[in-house]
Amino acid sequence: MKRSFLLLYVLLVQAFYGAWCNVGGSLHCEYSNLENLHRPHSVSITEFGAVGDGVTLNTKAFQNALFYLNSFSDKGGAKLFVPAGQWLTGSFDLISHLTLWLDKGATILGSTSSENWPVVDPLPSYGRGRELPGRRHRSLIYGQNLTDVVITGENGTIDGQGSIWWDWFRNGELNYTRPHLVELMNSTGLIISNLTFLNSPFWNIHPVYCRDVVVKNLTILAPLESPNTDGVDPDSSTNVCIEDCYIVTGDDLVSIKSGWDEYGISYARPSSKIKINRLTGQTTSSSGIAIGSEMSGGVSDVYIKDLHLFNSNTGIRIKTSPGRGGYVRNVHILNVKLDNVKKAIRFTGKYGEHPDDKFDPKALPTIEKITFENVNGGGIGVAGLLEGIEGDEFKNICFLNVTLIVKKNSKKSPWQCSNVRGYSQWVSPEITCDSLKESIFPEHQADCFGLSENNMEISSGLNRSPWLLSW
Repeated sequence: MKRSFLLLYVLLVQAFYGAWCNVGGSLHCEYSNLENLHRPHSVSITEFGAVGDGVTLNTKAFQNALFYLNSFSDKGGAKLFVPAGQWLTGSFDLISHLTLWLDKGATILGSTSSENWPVVDPLPSYGRGRELPGRRHRSLIYGQNLTDVVITGENGTIDGQGSIWWDWFRNGELNYTRPHLVELMNSTGLIISNLTFLNSPFWNIHPVYCRDVVVKNLTILAPLESPNTDGVDPDSSTNVCIEDCYIVTGDDLVSIKSGWDEYGISYARPSSKIKINRLTGQTTSSSGIAIGSEMSGGVSDVYIKDLHLFNSNTGIRIKTSPGRGGYVRNVHILNVKLDNVKKAIRFTGKYGEHPDDKFDPKALPTIEKITFENVNGGGIGVAGLLEGIEGDEFKNICFLNVTLIVKKNSKKSPWQCSNVRGYSQWVSPEITCDSLKESIFPEHQADCFGLSENNMEISSGLNRSPWLLSW
């Protein structure tokens, strides 16, 4: 039996790992439909006494079911089936080689009592809770040191019932940092798909110190005014694919992170090979996609394609600060559509927010090789608000085929720049910053990360083609 399971696992790993490869300089994340992987052992949560009435607390039922299923982890893995109903629970731990399946009409409800969300140590790359010194509440669905975990279903729902946490936060009544909905640590081979996430107390999905992660076909919703309800935050993780998601929240839709100041520098776990594809959403307080501000372990090889953001504050933002150290490099952003967005592109070099007073202000971040290509928008307040750090210039920042229609009543300059340097081509409104005016072609395409073959071919004539004009 163990030999047959080993063969199954090897095939699974090959299918998953084989999906991650570099194609034409960009990350390609087509993969097998592993969420339908057959598990030879399956039980329903009702077999462990769970009651789906939205009132009965089912934490013990989830814990007992997963304890039982763990005995099958070396026998092909197992599936925990959650049928239609309202399943109230506190925090529970997942196991390896597991599919957590939420059927149509199934909702996992987070308890509104903080005692059902245990308090755990802070992440070593943060040194403390993100919003308060000391420890933090554990996520509703949690796991560490896991392999081969699938959280999926027929558009079931995970509802954190976060409004009480938001009130506690606003009123200063919390003793520990708020919990996420899902946090998986030091784990490999993860899929989260075909679900709706609602009302997270804090960030929704937080893979940290993980590799080979797929987040696909999700709807993530929280009130626009809800505090810090980020959608998906890959943190010190590698080979992450986020695609086909619709996210409307009170903070960044996706935020790529890698640790905070001296703790992130010391822990030294970068985020790399991140692919974000076909993301649609809205945030009136923050950004569609952010990198940072916690990026002290480094962020590199990020590929963002087909982003649509509407009625929002900021399109794409890089946040950092003296004291962060680390780097953000090799980022390619392609095919972006922005409708009624206040700030299309923003760099913030002095974001602030430090975990304590032990950070080194001389630990300056390196921000380089960031390319924006085929960016289109209307109803824009400011095209670019690009603020680097004095003495630590952001360099090789490239803009190619960018057309942003700025509102006529806007009194601000469409491009505002300081301490950034790079190149631009086919940009409207024209970039007025001297340090970005130099053309990409024919001499600087090698300084711009990940330029698409289409635009490289078009550049040979240095004329803007009808295809570009009609994009």
